[in-house]
Amino acid sequence: MGTMGFVLLTLGALAVGVVAGVLARQQVVERKRRQEKELSDGLLEEARKEAETIKKEAILQAKDNIFRLKADFEKESKETRKELQNLEKRLLQKEENLDRKSESLDKREGTIAKKEKLLAEKERELEQRSQELNRLIEQQRVKLEELSGVSAQEAKELLIKSIEEEAKHEAALIAKRIETEAREQADKKAKEIIALAIQRYAGDYVVEKTVSVVNLPNDEMKGRIIGREGRNIRALEATTGVDLIIDDTPEAVILSGFNPVRREVARLSLERLISDGRIHPARIEEIVEKVTQEIDTAIRDAGEQAAFDVGVHSIDPEIVRLLGKLKYRTSYAQNVLQHSREVAFLCGMMAAELGLNEKQAKRAGLLHDIGKAVDHEVEGPHAIIGADLAKKYGEPPEIVHAIAAHHEDVPAESILAVLVQAADALSGARPGARKELLESYVRRLENLEKIATAFNGVNKAYAIQAGRELRIIVESESVSDADTVLLSRDIAKRIESELTYPGQIKVTVIRETRAVEYAK
Repeated sequence: MGTMGFVLLTLGALAVGVVAGVLARQQVVERKRRQEKELSDGLLEEARKEAETIKKEAILQAKDNIFRLKADFEKESKETRKELQNLEKRLLQKEENLDRKSESLDKREGTIAKKEKLLAEKERELEQRSQELNRLIEQQRVKLEELSGVSAQEAKELLIKSIEEEAKHEAALIAKRIETEAREQADKKAKEIIALAIQRYAGDYVVEKTVSVVNLPNDEMKGRIIGREGRNIRALEATTGVDLIIDDTPEAVILSGFNPVRREVARLSLERLISDGRIHPARIEEIVEKVTQEIDTAIRDAGEQAAFDVGVHSIDPEIVRLLGKLKYRTSYAQNVLQHSREVAFLCGMMAAELGLNEKQAKRAGLLHDIGKAVDHEVEGPHAIIGADLAKKYGEPPEIVHAIAAHHEDVPAESILAVLVQAADALSGARPGARKELLESYVRRLENLEKIATAFNGVNKAYAIQAGRELRIIVESESVSDADTVLLSRDIAKRIESELTYPGQIKVTVIRETRAVEYAK
């Protein structure tokens, strides 16, 4: 009983304790809840106050912005009103100006209308007067035509023709005067033209006709030809008078010079030195001297052979030597010695047909180009140089004259001179003689004559001297002496513009006088 009671008491105490604990915890919880509620209420109050503060600040800021915008708008509105007022003032001023201008225009229109009325009346009067004048002019024209027997159109044509002929005559006189003045300085101008022609001459032809090529066994030979410090090449150039060109051309040396005889001496000398192998200044002088003697002998042999072939004898040895030199001379790619033979044979045949001295004709033909052997050393045309040489070495006067006249440097005064001219032209004109095809040669001659005959007043045209000269015969009734100058120049200009040809073409217009012009 006692134990049970104790247990019960204990349980009761525990229950009381549990209940007390529960109540105490409830009180703690309740207190915490009240504290939290108070805290949340405080936070809510602070948040409400802060929100009201932010709201008030936003309202104040909005009011400030509205006030500022309102002030800006009023300022802009004020400026806009001011600009509008200014524009209105300007418009009013423009309207006033337009009104004044309109009034002024109205006045002017009135004045112009009056003037137009006056002008219309004057125009009517002028029209009437013009009709009257035309009627009077027509009457006068009819009377003039009746009196003169020529219509108005014919009179115009006569007047135009007269003015044209007068202008041509004056132009011809001016051209003749200019030509006369030019002749006064012909020598100086000719030298300038020759110098310019030499500078602009076709390079291919110059290279072909002024250089020789010597083949070498190997490129090491170039060093031996040059020698120590260039003494061998200097010795070669000094003894031969020819320039040696040693460049990158493989296994070859180029010899350059205008004198074909010296160039041939240099070529043979260099070939012998190369084959001999001993190349030094003393040996060079020795070889060059020997080759020079051999070439001189060959030249004499060539001259003697040419004279023998033609059948001409008793020629001075110096003339024979000059004749042999022509073997190394070319003209338009034609060998001059062979050309001289052809001319001699042609002269002989023509002389035989005419019953003249055949041997004399052959002699003149063979020697006609003898001046070309020295024309690079002596100034002047080769025909005059050749005549001087022939005279110097005792040729007969008729031979001397035929040589001098074969290119009309002097007038031909004998049949022999004319024969040499014709034979020289035939030899040069032979198709193939000067590297020109027959078709192109004939076509060029036909074109030359066709160009000349296309001009008014030309009666006949002849292309002669292998196309190097064009002779034109004009009608004396339609072409005056002064007109021949213009005609020769016009034909020469037409040839220059329409044809392609080597060298130059001499244009000769023949009437009572001759006017000569060159197409270059």
